Amino acid sequence: MKRPFTFINSAMSADGKISSFQRCQIRISGSKDLARVEALRAGSDAIMVGVGTILADNPSLRVKSKKLRDTRIKLRQPENPLRVVVDSTARTPLESNVLDQGCILAVSQAASEERLASLSQACEVLVCGLRKVDLKSLLTILYEKGVRRLMIEGGATLNWSLIKNGLVDEIYIYIGAMLIGGENAPPLVGGKGFSFSFPRLKLESLEKMDDGALIKWSISNF
Repeated sequence: MKRPFTFINSAMSADGKISSFQRCQIRISGSKDLARVEALRAGSDAIMVGVGTILADNPSLRVKSKKLRDTRIKLRQPENPLRVVVDSTARTPLESNVLDQGCILAVSQAASEERLASLSQACEVLVCGLRKVDLKSLLTILYEKGVRRLMIEGGATLNWSLIKNGLVDEIYIYIGAMLIGGENAPPLVGGKGFSFSFPRLKLESLEKMDDGALIKWSISNF
């Protein structure tokens, strides 16, 4: 299977939460980490999120720095990386910031034809899978579209699904100096969890950043 080099980038609290139980956006990163994330985005061919992130945060997933956008243009790349939303049943609101040229909405056959008709006016729609998006097929399609470096920005369910399917190569985690708590607050990896064959990580680097720490792991796919 040919697929992009795929890495997860996320910020979490010291107790492993990426958001509160209310699932609203919380600033965990400091200024240095935010600049690092911006550089990672600019160096990627595509950025992928799950629909939960769209509904909770309404991100644009574009590169904010004009300097970094100009660098991409000089390298004969699009001003912004491709934006990919994994949304099995097409719940993405039509007014979402992510929608526009350069956005792909990946859905399953379970998505409403009426919703797809509307959303296809705002972005490219790819149907991959019966009831849920087939991530392996999606990454193959992205590779065929020229995506070689894919950045995953969450959330917990998408992270779980990609790791479960052996589709992640590296994980960057910024651990902020804060506690969020809550048994219903989403962790870095959600889903059903592993009961055996736990994915193994190899520590590649660890550094102090802002008031927290940045950890880089590589992952052994199974």
